[in-house]
Amino acid sequence: MTSKRVVITASASISPLGTNNNEIIQFLKSKKTSFEKSTIDPDCTVCPVKDFNLTNYTGKFKNKRYLNRGAALSVAAAIEAINKAKLSKKELEKSGLFIGAGPNLDIENEFCDITDKKVNWNKLQALWLLKFLPNTAASAISQIAGIHGECSTIGTACAASLQSIGNAFRSIKNGNLDIAIAGGGDSRLSKGAIMAYKKAQSIYTGDASPHKACRPFDQNRKGFVSGEGAAFFVLETFEHAKKRNANILAEIIGYGATIDGYTMTAPQKDGKYAQKAIFQALKEANTKLYNIDLISAHGTGTILNDKMEAEMIDRLFGELKPMIIAIKSWIGHLSAACGAVELFISLACMEYAYIPEIRNLKKPCNTSINLLKKSVSKKVKTLLIENFGFGGQNCALIVRLTG
Repeated sequence: MTSKRVVITASASISPLGTNNNEIIQFLKSKKTSFEKSTIDPDCTVCPVKDFNLTNYTGKFKNKRYLNRGAALSVAAAIEAINKAKLSKKELEKSGLFIGAGPNLDIENEFCDITDKKVNWNKLQALWLLKFLPNTAASAISQIAGIHGECSTIGTACAASLQSIGNAFRSIKNGNLDIAIAGGGDSRLSKGAIMAYKKAQSIYTGDASPHKACRPFDQNRKGFVSGEGAAFFVLETFEHAKKRNANILAEIIGYGATIDGYTMTAPQKDGKYAQKAIFQALKEANTKLYNIDLISAHGTGTILNDKMEAEMIDRLFGELKPMIIAIKSWIGHLSAACGAVELFISLACMEYAYIPEIRNLKKPCNTSINLLKKSVSKKVKTLLIENFGFGGQNCALIVRLTG
């Protein structure tokens, strides 16, 4: 069977940097961010989405009460991407839906009446469990948009939304679908989420200015900063997109995914299987390392992850030195949504030929690789984006501009 070319024909995002390419680029150029001290725990910094209202995207939708914050962000971004694509009712009916989702950790708000370890069940909504089911967002998107094709919800931690895009890409490439909507959303700003990460000693805690707390690849990094957001993409076969005269934004050419099998949280120190995911993507893309112009790194700002990733890039690329950016330095760590939102922002940067610096990078943890300390105005064509999640989840996607 002949493999299909897979292109992106529409995209939408809701992030701490804004909701469209022009807004995001203006924020990047003006060095503005949304980092602030958490109202839940002043030791912690967060990066929220401001003034989000789901109804602005869905109109009246009675089931919105069953969506947790991350699911609501997913639904909004997905519906916006679908509207931009201008697909017919018949095309949407046959489309696939692939979502990366995280757990609802807003435990105190959901179970606010607990005495002596007993929940007052009478005060819970009749369908309260929907806020905890990972596929609730998919159900809502399907209802609103009329999607009835292949559907999957992926929960591979910080790799989830990029893997959802990769799986949609594979399904279209292999001829199972002509169209798929893929992406993810998440929010980890609730008390349950903040306390979970604080106990795990993975987030930044301290009295630094909120705008200086997130420091990917810096020697003085002290943990990640939680954010929230969502992004979705409409993927199609090249033939289908051309037939309906769709606007082609980019082409996905390679994908790879592995699992470390090492620890529950820390990445494998030598990056063996993270590297394997990148090689899988390169092989599928039928391209070489020297063709990668830009790397959107996972770059969490944690000690172990940044060390592993920097050393792996150094080992792989050597003297090639592609530019490396870390979008989390601008928006925080969006957990399950990070890959989709970082892909959206990276593609916006490529379209505008503006490659942003890594914020707060004063003393790079590795001086042998091209970690951007200053923004660059340069047209680039081929992007490698990397995500690594709790549980040893690794994924890599290669995307190429077509213009």
